[in-house]
Amino acid sequence: MTISIIGGSGFLGNRLSQRLESSEFEFSSFDKNYQKNDERYLDVADINTLEVLKDSSILINLAAVHRDNIKPISLYDDVNVAGAKNICKIAEKHNINKIIFTSSVAVYGFAPKNTNEEGKIGYFNDYGRTKFEAEQIYSEWQSKDPTNRTLVIVRPTVIFGEGNRGNVYNLLNQIASRRFLMFGSGSNIKSMAYVENVAAFLEYCINLNSGNHLFNYIDKPDLNMNELIKFSRKILFNKDNIPIRFPSFLGMLAGKFFDILSMILKRDLSISSIRVKKFMSDSQFNSSVDSTDFIPPVEIKEGLRKTLEYEFLHDNSDKKTFETE
Repeated sequence: MTISIIGGSGFLGNRLSQRLESSEFEFSSFDKNYQKNDERYLDVADINTLEVLKDSSILINLAAVHRDNIKPISLYDDVNVAGAKNICKIAEKHNINKIIFTSSVAVYGFAPKNTNEEGKIGYFNDYGRTKFEAEQIYSEWQSKDPTNRTLVIVRPTVIFGEGNRGNVYNLLNQIASRRFLMFGSGSNIKSMAYVENVAAFLEYCINLNSGNHLFNYIDKPDLNMNELIKFSRKILFNKDNIPIRFPSFLGMLAGKFFDILSMILKRDLSISSIRVKKFMSDSQFNSSVDSTDFIPPVEIKEGLRKTLEYEFLHDNSDKKTFETE
């Protein structure tokens, strides 16, 4: 069994590679971030580069355009959609019968609480749209030979962990620097996933049998914003209070202001109305992972503690970081 990780140099791919190094699996990591003369170089948008996968028995595709401010917008389709088509073509050409694909809960958009895998698709941006279109492409590939082909689609919620530079890090960084402003009651719930646990679940999926498998991935129990902030402040400052709150409407006004400022300056800013809306809304999901025998290796609060200590209490400034949403 030879496993190929596509997008292996990224945040999740790096952690998955670390896990597989201590397993019995034989694997290789490929990414467009390697030099073009490197045998590990691969660009899912260029099918000619995918021939390096020809000896694989399992493909794990983590490659994606995933930030919400990518320009040109066509990159979402080039990588997420055309990339899926190219991977399926290579799989058919070389008789590779198992694909594991990381999608996202972004396909649901602003979903009702406790949305599971049967939830309504309601993406609101090109990232969510192209992730869902890629899912359909992979599902069509699997349906052509359902007895022999295995497809696993994993829709993680927001992933956090050591070295990540995404939305959760931005929040924790504001708390650590004492610049955090709390808008709203803080009762809104945020489903999250610790990177080690997502990598462990992808490793678990390697042994699934033929079929079309779909999983949301969330680490339970969910935390609301009050719990998340109090826990973070306890680790960082040994204080578990929230110093000051502002009404939610002020947060939305601030988001609109930064939208206008972004248009004037003609550049993207870290604050926007859509990010403020996501911050103050519920994003709580359920998952059929609970019906399997998978056990996450790290409890979510332990993952948060590890992340907070790594990023803000220890000097790891020389370590690699990963930009994500």
